[in-house]
Amino acid sequence: MSPKFAKFILEKTGWTLIGEPAPERCCIYLEAPHTSIWDFLIGYLYYRARGNKLRVMIKKEAFFFPLGNILRALGGFPIDRKNPQKAIMNIVHEMESDKTKTFHLAICPEGTRKPVRKWKTGYHTIATQANIPVYITIVDWGHKKTGIVCKAPLTGNARADTDRIQQIYEDLKPIGKHPQNFVTH
Repeated sequence: MSPKFAKFILEKTGWTLIGEPAPERCCIYLEAPHTSIWDFLIGYLYYRARGNKLRVMIKKEAFFFPLGNILRALGGFPIDRKNPQKAIMNIVHEMESDKTKTFHLAICPEGTRKPVRKWKTGYHTIATQANIPVYITIVDWGHKKTGIVCKAPLTGNARADTDRIQQIYEDLKPIGKHPQNFVTH
């Protein structure tokens, strides 16, 4: 899909694009709220509208024929949720395998579309091991805006950093497609 067409779709459906993609070759985008499968589509369109290809972790069970081929073409990266350490190492290896390719990885820190008070910290492990930055992004259905808000400050303490990021989202007050499924504390 061309960037112009992706931007056209978003604008015609009332979405405002905020922020610019990260300048780094590799980075992680934390995308929240994640309350609907449609969040993936809005995020995908945003990154295409900005001229980038986004990679997204998706449970490996979704990669059956023919859906698996479509998910891969859209930037899907299969993850074995039963072996998170191996999944993290596969992602880090993929980021480091070709120094000419960009690898912008979207991760929903809630880990599910249901309300979660204690967000996952796998993004932190990936960012630390690959020595890459993390950006905070939103898909705000209430205000119909999507994009990159800011770079997330990481200190090395995964739980404290995640708590601080949850507070940033609390202050931003984005509204999920299903608002009752998004909590920050």
